[in-house]
Amino acid sequence: MSSFNVPEMSCGHCTAAIEKAIKAIDPTATVACDLDARTVAVESFLSDRAVSEAIRDAGYDVTAPAAT
Repeated sequence: MSSFNVPEMSCGHCTAAIEKAIKAIDPTATVACDLDARTVAVESFLSDRAVSEAIRDAGYDVTAPAAT
């Protein structure tokens, strides 16, 4: 499982948009958003780069992957 920092994620709309963007390229992905920590944990066959790009395409910045 990979984890990503998404500092602009602040509400349910944000988490839904991010989850939708990731699942658009991997419908089997497991996506867990933590609003308090502003992190997104993803279990997927996708590379970290592909997940980061999907999050950016949804309109959110992604900083260095979160420590796991």
